[in-house]
Amino acid sequence: MHKITFIPGDGVGPEVSEAARRCIEATKVAIKWEVVEAGTEAIKKLGTPLPNEVIESIRKNKVAIKGPIITPVGRGFRSVNVALRKKLDLYVCLRPTKSYEGIPSKYENIDIVIFRENTEGLYAGIEFEERTSQQKDLIDTVKRLSKEDILEDSGISLKPISRFASRRILKFAFEYALKNNRKKITCVHKANIMKHSDGLFLDEARKMAQHYKGKIEFEDRIVDNMCMQLVLRPENFDCLVLPNLYGDIISDLCAGLVGGLGVSPGANIGDKYAVFEATHGAVPKYTGQNKVNPAAMILSGVLMLRYIGEVKAAQQLEKATAEVIREGKFVTYDLKKNREDKTAVGTSQMADAIIRKLKKTEDR
Repeated sequence: MHKITFIPGDGVGPEVSEAARRCIEATKVAIKWEVVEAGTEAIKKLGTPLPNEVIESIRKNKVAIKGPIITPVGRGFRSVNVALRKKLDLYVCLRPTKSYEGIPSKYENIDIVIFRENTEGLYAGIEFEERTSQQKDLIDTVKRLSKEDILEDSGISLKPISRFASRRILKFAFEYALKNNRKKITCVHKANIMKHSDGLFLDEARKMAQHYKGKIEFEDRIVDNMCMQLVLRPENFDCLVLPNLYGDIISDLCAGLVGGLGVSPGANIGDKYAVFEATHGAVPKYTGQNKVNPAAMILSGVLMLRYIGEVKAAQQLEKATAEVIREGKFVTYDLKKNREDKTAVGTSQMADAIIRKLKKTEDR
């Protein structure tokens, strides 16, 4: 019996996470769910977006699956996702990007795995608000140490990148590639400009690559060029390992290659804990409408099943999901060739179709 923390999320989170839970349960893997609230619902009930019981539940169960959670833009509380990664030291953001037949897209046969460093860089959250005493002290310190001026009306974010954090994300990426028969890793950076942060990351990547010489091919790309190359020749890339911000941006770009965030699963993994989640947001305007594509959440469930050692169930669930998408009959509006197609089904009905596929597999 696997004990797993279940976080429904905000907006469309409860709908897509429940669809995923039903599909996971249909594989007949024995799971005991522990349901906890985070995000805006938790604020209403407990006064905080990330109650201690959420962290305690994940620490106890080691594994969680989480629906999307709303993050206010430019105001309000900081991202619950970022807080979870920091508190649980989930230093790997794993985002596989894969083409499935039947999904409207300009590209075919995409199969790229992204490893995004989760704890450092600009997402470390070390920020200084304009015209505060702390910001002024920092500006004075920077001027004293570097002779560079920063305008007094500047908001400032720091970008720390350490050898320790770089080594462990790189080690994870190379080990994953080795275990999963991947052929090449590309390190993505801006080391030509940021020589002491991105340059450090690239230096560690080159050192790590030496340990896998003859087993895994290695190359590096400057991030702006990488964006162009992915649009022009995505078939040239296999695994990408990146610092935090670039990983966030590139993973969305790659999602665009395969049809969007609606089919893009994700996982946040550390040495002790793992949290699985769709990469799309909470889309509050669609809350309660039974409209949003559940595939990203279901495929995140596939990643979770693999992580807990239920490989056969993971393969069956991915196959069932792929077949439903390929047939194109019981899919949400975004997976139709014409998004106005009146035959599109809702979130729960697409999950029902996937469950029927799993039942047929079981009957055989």
